[in-house]
Amino acid sequence: MNDLQALKMQLVDEVENHQEELIDFCSRLIQIPSVNPPGDTTEITAFIEHYLNDVGIAYQKYEAADKMFNLVASIGNGEGKELVYCGHTDVVPVGDLSKWDFDPFSGEVKDGWMLGRGASDMKAGLAGIIFATKLLKKLNIELPGKLTLAIVPDEETGGEFGVPWLLERGLVKGDGCLIAEPSSPLNPTIGQKGSYWFELEVHGEPGHGSLSPLAGRNAINDAIRAIQEIRTLWDMNIVIPEEVQPLIEVSKKYMREVEKDRLKYQEVLEKITVNIGTIEGGTKSNVIPDYCKVQVDCRLPFGITQEEVTEILKNKLDALDIEYSIRRFGFKSVANYTPAENPVCQSIVDNISFVTGLEAYGVMQWASSDARHFRQYDIPVLQYGPAYLPSIHGYNEKVRVEDIVRCAKVYITAAIDFLYQK
Repeated sequence: MNDLQALKMQLVDEVENHQEELIDFCSRLIQIPSVNPPGDTTEITAFIEHYLNDVGIAYQKYEAADKMFNLVASIGNGEGKELVYCGHTDVVPVGDLSKWDFDPFSGEVKDGWMLGRGASDMKAGLAGIIFATKLLKKLNIELPGKLTLAIVPDEETGGEFGVPWLLERGLVKGDGCLIAEPSSPLNPTIGQKGSYWFELEVHGEPGHGSLSPLAGRNAINDAIRAIQEIRTLWDMNIVIPEEVQPLIEVSKKYMREVEKDRLKYQEVLEKITVNIGTIEGGTKSNVIPDYCKVQVDCRLPFGITQEEVTEILKNKLDALDIEYSIRRFGFKSVANYTPAENPVCQSIVDNISFVTGLEAYGVMQWASSDARHFRQYDIPVLQYGPAYLPSIHGYNEKVRVEDIVRCAKVYITAAIDFLYQK
């Protein structure tokens, strides 16, 4: 066993021995209701500051928008490579409290599960990266280069005051990045589909409902025709570029062999998905509606651009001879990925295997994330974090305690491998 292997074994043992601190820290993060909207991260940011101050980790604090705070903290000698560990502090709303079996902000540990809103997305991962960084500092482990924590707000609404805000100002840079977003235990996500959200507004002519369909022009009827055309985006055959075919194939393997309940979803890796999310129109049942708004979420595979989708939509809707306008909002990106052989991907994947003794490999995610922002700034990135995937954004969100501990072990050992690589 070489010196690095011995150091990593020591660090795995240290995480094991200090796991009560990790679990308590995670629980206390969950107890702080950092719901977005409104996105106020004042309390949770102050709590994390106190945790970093315990061992003298220096940090910078930036208020990107009212009560939305970014923390950037670093350890190491700063003379070699830089590895960024990123996590967001905000969580989605809890919804109908009567449908929860427990207090969503309890942070309770019960029967081996950590319970509460954000347990999987992503306060368990956030706790892990902060804990791993603090433990390295506490143990006086000399790191060549720099390990940086980027702790951000405003992720859950796709806002601009977290990761994009830091990157645009050059406040975070790096040679590789790990986002502690939820993932499968052995399969970090190294690629994401693109995102194309838009609001379609169809315009009509009002009139008395008793004269429909002979009078006026019904905007809802026209919107229904438009929706039928929009849904045909799914039927398009997209030519997937040869360079990403291996990623698509290994992701299909993952859906066949690991997350077997997702076998039926394999097609989404190569298709434009279309979700008609909201419809709003008209004023009263006896008035011919003069407007109808429809919000749509499309996710784009490799092989098609935003501009191409816009042109396709325009051609489809123009052919209907309706009066309409389209407004883009929310996520805007093309499919993007980091090659599996990149050092940051190898460091995480290799150390998943080091910690678990099992085969690990990176896969494609069919949603979008902050990863795209890092790639826009040429920072290789992947996502790996503890999660009970069926509970994300739902009622009774939870995560296994053993998964929180396992991921912390991966974070601390991967940092050693990445920063010591020449």
